[in-house]
Amino acid sequence: MAVAGLLDAEIVCMDSRQIYRGMNIGTDKASSEFYERVPHHGLNIRAPNEVYSAGQFGRDARRWITEIQERCRVPILVGGTGFFLRALTDPIFREPKMDLERLRGLRKFLAAQPLKELERWVVRLDPDRAALARQGGAQRLSRTIELTLLTGRPLSWWHENGELDQEPLNGVIVVLEMDREQLDHRINARVTRMVDAGLVDEVRGLLELGYRPEDPGMSGTGYREICANLRGEMSLDEALDQMRSQTRKYARRQLTWFRNQLPGDAVWVDASRPLRVQAEEVVAAWSRG
Repeated sequence: MAVAGLLDAEIVCMDSRQIYRGMNIGTDKASSEFYERVPHHGLNIRAPNEVYSAGQFGRDARRWITEIQERCRVPILVGGTGFFLRALTDPIFREPKMDLERLRGLRKFLAAQPLKELERWVVRLDPDRAALARQGGAQRLSRTIELTLLTGRPLSWWHENGELDQEPLNGVIVVLEMDREQLDHRINARVTRMVDAGLVDEVRGLLELGYRPEDPGMSGTGYREICANLRGEMSLDEALDQMRSQTRKYARRQLTWFRNQLPGDAVWVDASRPLRVQAEEVVAAWSRG
């Protein structure tokens, strides 16, 4: 928000969970006052039981970026979903056509399978992709399986040989970096804040609407633990401890991905410094770029 104010910008959500409607507390969406001050795009565009791929994000984001630039404003993409970023800077293949009837049937079948079974399928069908697919949970595992079964070629093959969906976009990539101890403290505090804000009631309401724990939106950290608590499988304290632990582990994996996958000219900003200083450093990097 501070950078958007300095650059006269609009924000594009690059978070694979904040795209889902009704999932505000557990994905830590910003309050409505932020949306009133700066236009946001890509929030609340899917129901929790709908799949939203990196390829689809790439197509949507390009449209939002074009519209923002036509208004003579700067698009700022915000979030930590690395595959969404890669869909723009290093576009993936154009998705091959698949029989929609078979696709719907397969997705229904896969949604009923436990995570371990999905992992077993991926190891057999696309061993080169297995480790990466596991990191994305049930949604990415299912995506790997369905593409392999319905096209006859594994997802790893399509990434290497498929026709690019779009031309790469250029931009300035900024990573906010924080001391691990301070980051862990913030993660722990955020979980407490989410519960105080009504996370349990939010999850209960989604389940009452008919959404299931295995749905794409509901499979993320926070939602699956609270679902387990509401089913009586663990106490609330156990669920919250697991949320904190899983989020800290995710932050480690995320940072490793950034260090290994982002280009060498990415700008790393010390997020412990005053906000104004951070914002000015980002604007300076944008001006140089």
